[in-house]
Amino acid sequence: MKIMIIGGFLGSGKTTAIQKISRQLSDAGKRTAIIVNEIGEIGLDGETLNRPGIITEELTSGCICCTLRISMQYTLQTLEEEFRPDIVIIEPTGIAFPGQIREEIEMMGLSELSFAPVVTIVDPGRFGTEAKEIPRFIETQVKEAEILGINKVDVAPAEIVMATEQMLTELNPEARILKFSAKLGDEQFENLLIHLAVPGIGKPSQEKKNSIELSEVSAHSVLYTLESCNLNPEKGKLLIEESLQTIRDRVKEINSDFVGHVKLSLKLPDFMVKGSVTSSEESPQVEFIPRKNEKLELRLLSAITKVPKDKLTGIVESTLEEKLRESNTSFERKEQHRGTLTNINGIRKKT
Repeated sequence: MKIMIIGGFLGSGKTTAIQKISRQLSDAGKRTAIIVNEIGEIGLDGETLNRPGIITEELTSGCICCTLRISMQYTLQTLEEEFRPDIVIIEPTGIAFPGQIREEIEMMGLSELSFAPVVTIVDPGRFGTEAKEIPRFIETQVKEAEILGINKVDVAPAEIVMATEQMLTELNPEARILKFSAKLGDEQFENLLIHLAVPGIGKPSQEKKNSIELSEVSAHSVLYTLESCNLNPEKGKLLIEESLQTIRDRVKEINSDFVGHVKLSLKLPDFMVKGSVTSSEESPQVEFIPRKNEKLELRLLSAITKVPKDKLTGIVESTLEEKLRESNTSFERKEQHRGTLTNINGIRKKT
C-alpha cells in the first residue's frame, strides 16, 4: 500500500490536484483510496473526490498530524483490510504539516507500506501574504516537503510565480519545485504524477510542532437543511456569491490581511453551487454543477487567520441566515458531533 501525502495551506488547490491524480490512477487500474481531513465538524470535499472505483473517507474535527492520530490509524487499517488499495492519497487539512503526518504513519506498525515524496502545494498569488501573516507555520510546511508544487500558474502573473519560486528555494533548497495548473492538468502537472511514482526519501525527524497553534487559524463549520426553497440556478449562484462577499468584508474589519479558506456548497434538487474565497483580496469563485441531489442543504467550512473563533462563528452564521431569509428559504441549523468519521458511501463510525 503506497501512501501519497499532498498538503498545502488552505485554498492552495489540493482538492483539485488530488481529483486529477486519483482519476488518472483509477483509470490506470490502481485501486485508489482518498482520506480527506477537514478541521471543521463537517466535510465538503469528500463528495467532490468520490467516483466509482475510488473509496473516499473524511476525518473531521481536528488535524491528523496533531489530534486525530488514532482516527487516522483506524482508517488506514480498515482500508487495508476491507478495500486493499494500491494507493492511499491523504489530503490533510491546510493547517497540517505533511512531513509530520508521514512520521506518524511510519510509527503505526502497518504492514507493507511505502511512501511517495511528500508534496506541499502553494498558491503563488497568496504565498507572500501567507509568509508574512503566519511565517513560522509556512516555513515549517515548506521545509517538510520533498516536492513543492507552485499551482495556479494559469492565473498568477509570471513575476509573482518567479518571486514565489525564489522564496521556496531559499526556504527549502533540497526540494524539487514544479510549476503547474492543477485545474488545467497541463504538461507540468503530468510531471508531478511522474515524480510521485518515485519512492519518497523522507526527512530527518524533527521536534513535533502543533500545526493548529502555529497556523493561528480559527475554524467553524455549519450545516443547514433546507425545508422549502424556490431558488433557481441564477438565484442560487447569487446567494453563494453574496454570502461569500459579505463574510469576506466582515472578516476584513477584524483582520484586513486574512488568509485561509471559506467554502460554501448549496445542494438543490437539480443542481449544486460551490463557492470559495481564500483571502481578504480575493473575489469569490463560484461554480455551478448540474446534478441530482436527494438532500437540500447549505454547508459552510471556514478557516481564517487571526480572527477569534467566536467572531468568526457569529459572522458566518448570521450572514448565511440573513441571506437564506432574504431568499424566502426555510432552514434548520443542524448540530454537529465531534469525533465522527464519515464514509462517503454512507457508513458512519465513531472514532
